Amino acid sequence: MEEEVYHVPVLLKECVDGLSVGPCGVYADVTFGGGGHSREIVSRLAESGHLYGFDQDADAEANVVPDGRFTFVRSNFRYLKNWMRYYGVEQLDGLLADLGVSSHHFDDGGRGFSFRFDGKLDMRMNRRARLTAADVLNDYPEEKLADIFYLYGELKNARKLAAWVAKARAVRRIETTGELMETVKPLFERDREKKELAKMFQALRIEVNQEMDALREMLEAAVQLLRPGGRLVVLTYHSLEDRMVKNLIKTGNVEGKRVQDFFGNVDCPLRAVNNKVIVPGEEEQRINPRSRSAKLRIAEKI
Repeated sequence: MEEEVYHVPVLLKECVDGLSVGPCGVYADVTFGGGGHSREIVSRLAESGHLYGFDQDADAEANVVPDGRFTFVRSNFRYLKNWMRYYGVEQLDGLLADLGVSSHHFDDGGRGFSFRFDGKLDMRMNRRARLTAADVLNDYPEEKLADIFYLYGELKNARKLAAWVAKARAVRRIETTGELMETVKPLFERDREKKELAKMFQALRIEVNQEMDALREMLEAAVQLLRPGGRLVVLTYHSLEDRMVKNLIKTGNVEGKRVQDFFGNVDCPLRAVNNKVIVPGEEEQRINPRSRSAKLRIAEKI
């Protein structure tokens, strides 16, 4: 499968330059996807350098280019620490995470990630997992569903939305994106319909894949694994992710709690490399619409 078809990497040069790749270093690309970032990292490594690429989606494995400097790990990045221990890696020289959903997923109607297609409400990144978006919509208590829409989709009408879903599912189980759209469309104003639907689908996807918990675990493991001078490079696409990464860089934890030493200094193991967030230029946004909401943050282990 051609990488351009699967996924066009966002801010490719800025991300890999941000890693400050050393030829003999050990790196992790925890969101392998189409492999665009990984291939660029490997091209900068000597024979003794190595890159570990993580992806929980079986489809991504088709993009792996056989190279002795690369190891593919089919796993959720929340298990980063376990896998590095398995491979005998005690420290990393850099870690890259592109947290956006691949265009491959949005364009595959059968996966249920997009409201552009009528398909099963699946949304599992790892198709071996049990929980689907249909399970969330039909089986979660109305109050919990409202919380998901509010916390993960930042939808102001979350409670009303959950109530409409609960009323509809009491008559018939909601199994497809088309059925869900038919249920909730009356709640969205026409001029904001697409934006609000995208937020609702985002909320369901985050819950199905436990994305916030997984991100927290990965970021905490990354801080522990990075050697002094090692780089953390993260691309985010919505405010929930970005807030966690920004907090981690500023305070050393994703909650943003400022832990101070005896002298009042914030005890943080990272320092920001780019104080101002990096965003794609107009040309990249035109060529790759997916990049429009991207924010790149780079930090270095102290």
